[in-house]
Amino acid sequence: MSRLLHAQTHAWLKVFAISARHLSFTRAAEELHVTTGAVSQQIKQLEERLGFKLFRRLPRRLELTEEGRRLADVVEEAYQSVGLEVKRLRSGVMSGIIRVRSVPAFLSKWLMPRLPRLQARFPDIELQIIAEDSSLSLREGEFDLAIDLNDGHYPGLAISPLMEEVIFPVCAPALLRHRPSLSRPEELAWYPLLHDVTAWRGGHPYAEWEHYLEAVEAPPLNARRGYTFNRHRLTMEAAVAGMGVAIARQALLTNELSTGTLIAPFPQRVPTGKRYGIVHTSGALDDRRVAAVHDWIVEEAGRDKPPA
Repeated sequence: MSRLLHAQTHAWLKVFAISARHLSFTRAAEELHVTTGAVSQQIKQLEERLGFKLFRRLPRRLELTEEGRRLADVVEEAYQSVGLEVKRLRSGVMSGIIRVRSVPAFLSKWLMPRLPRLQARFPDIELQIIAEDSSLSLREGEFDLAIDLNDGHYPGLAISPLMEEVIFPVCAPALLRHRPSLSRPEELAWYPLLHDVTAWRGGHPYAEWEHYLEAVEAPPLNARRGYTFNRHRLTMEAAVAGMGVAIARQALLTNELSTGTLIAPFPQRVPTGKRYGIVHTSGALDDRRVAAVHDWIVEEAGRDKPPA
């Protein structure tokens, strides 16, 4: 019985706190979705249990007694403390450090511009971002999630596919001035080629160009000439500077084509057979924080997919 009375007192105190805030039984009843009579009755029962009055019932209004004012201050502070602690406990589930490893090009061109949205959704999750080339084995470093470009085969690890990679040549408009036409792949013979030597895991330095030219059935062409770079970003910057024709990755283009900074001289866009994916150990997603970041990345990738 004492436990029941104790629980009932807590319920009455909640009704009292709301009534004290509004100084109105009617408005308290509206907030609690009960009748005004029910609120008045519970306040009366609380006063009887405490042994002193909490309100002066004046015509058309309520007024706290001195005892009521002091109790209202304590009760309100207690409810605020409880609410704050509950918030802390809930956010604590989604707080801490998550280690995200990514191939540098995907990190700088795709992930980084989107991170403010992740920060807004999970403000208490802190990311440790590690940029590593595809040439470095995923077993040679510690991470919670790794974004990689490959054929999707990772022995001993799980992968969540994000998007297929599609490639095509791009160049700066200025490159075409005072040079032969560039409307067919065979005309690339007159232009310097730009190569990303770390295009994908297991690929050789000229893999992108050779794959593209073979896919579009271009006439025999020396694809192993021109400038090489060990970062996709540098390759694209060289293209913007007018140094030659580069292979663009569709997933990593932002507004270069729409602004005219780069143009695509040929219509053909070629799947590489590689895909971006999130690699993780089989039990990594048991951690709700890791799962939250993983699901957010998958959600963001879904935004980029064209409608079916």
